[in-house]
Amino acid sequence: MEREFGQTNTANVNFFLGVGERVTTSFVDQFVERLINGLNFGLLLGLASLGVSLIFGTTGLTNFAHAEAVTFGAVMAFLFGVGFALPMWIALPIVVVLAAVLGWLIDAGLWKPLRRRGLGLVQLMIVSIGLSFAGRYTYQFFMGGDTYQLPGAGQTKLQLWGPIRLSVIDMISMGVSAVLLVAVAVWLLKSRTGKATRAISDNPPLAAASGINVDRVVRIVWMLSTALAAIAGVLWAYFRPGLRWDMGMQILLLIFAAVVLGGLGTAFGAMVGAIIVGILVEISTLWLPSDLKYVGALVVLIAILLVRPTGLLGRKERIG
Repeated sequence: MEREFGQTNTANVNFFLGVGERVTTSFVDQFVERLINGLNFGLLLGLASLGVSLIFGTTGLTNFAHAEAVTFGAVMAFLFGVGFALPMWIALPIVVVLAAVLGWLIDAGLWKPLRRRGLGLVQLMIVSIGLSFAGRYTYQFFMGGDTYQLPGAGQTKLQLWGPIRLSVIDMISMGVSAVLLVAVAVWLLKSRTGKATRAISDNPPLAAASGINVDRVVRIVWMLSTALAAIAGVLWAYFRPGLRWDMGMQILLLIFAAVVLGGLGTAFGAMVGAIIVGILVEISTLWLPSDLKYVGALVVLIAILLVRPTGLLGRKERIG
């Protein structure tokens, strides 16, 4: 065989060892596969969005530092699951407890004193942005810019039915997300604290006058929201896969999009909005480059808001 070299004195040559075979996947199979992936992504996004919605509904705060609560969950899971080599079924409850403690500390040490000083929502939002930067670059200081993997990440996907292929962790992730979303919905509707949370969202002064301990309920909301965000962070680290110092910020815009799409301050709307956003993000890769997949979801968000400015389930100052 003769080859003619150019000025670089190198050439790339393909040597075929057999008959070439091209494997193609039909559009329907690709659509179904991305639909399932989008549902998985939407469910974990719903956990994080639910926390944002609960905080906004009870305090009126748009919490930009929620992204760092998402990262916190993945970082703690890596610390205990890899650093201390604990089984993940032991590490995950520890992560949830630590996240709830973090929520308690943040509200007791920062947000409650600021609320008592009478700071406006704009000032509080700016504080949350500063807190977000502080948390994010603290993660970077200790972790660097590398990507780390949680135990069991990148498992082989199993052929379930037709084009549907999921790993064991994918199935666990979807199951855990669905169960937690239903549990929070039942808590909001049936429990005494959940009803108090909705009452505070409707009218804080009236709720306080009726005997509800507003500070106590807000504290519980912060703990619950941070714990849900941490769980979402662990699931997000498996879905990507991998965890980074800025992984929470990568989905913060989608979290806000889900909350706005469902209706500001509406917990159930945040769940619905998150699932819609997650599915749109994954399905859009059928037509858009993966780098632009978030654009499709935001375009649909704008289109829906033009028709329904309050969101799909939005009612003014309502959390459930």
